[in-house]
Amino acid sequence: MRVQAFMFYGCAVFFLATDVVYWLWSGDWTGTTALALAIGLAGLIGFYIHFTVRRLERANAGPLYEDDPQGDIADAAGELGFFSPHSWWPLFLGLSAAAVALGVVFGWWLVILGACAAILTSIGLVFEYYRGHFAH
Repeated sequence: MRVQAFMFYGCAVFFLATDVVYWLWSGDWTGTTALALAIGLAGLIGFYIHFTVRRLERANAGPLYEDDPQGDIADAAGELGFFSPHSWWPLFLGLSAAAVALGVVFGWWLVILGACAAILTSIGLVFEYYRGHFAH
């Protein structure tokens, strides 16, 4: 994962160079601001990945399997986590977000209704496997 962090750092440096050249040639504030935000986002993601790799390396007492030059694909075998095979909550959460977006166009009452629905569907998504039929 360390390679991915440096890829995002490289993107941030590229966006920085592009931003400087863009500002000098065009003088446009809009594109310069957009590229400056891209620098920040790429740097933020790179920093997060770099920080997470360092934390995981300390927890595992060594480099991660994807950073090992002598590592095999089989080193990554094992359980990666739990992924819900059937859940309706993402659909309802997306519909709630669509209601919020449409509320900006049609009226603030729909924004409030959509935000309340988004909060309730987020709670349903997070706690889906804690209660009810699929609880473990």
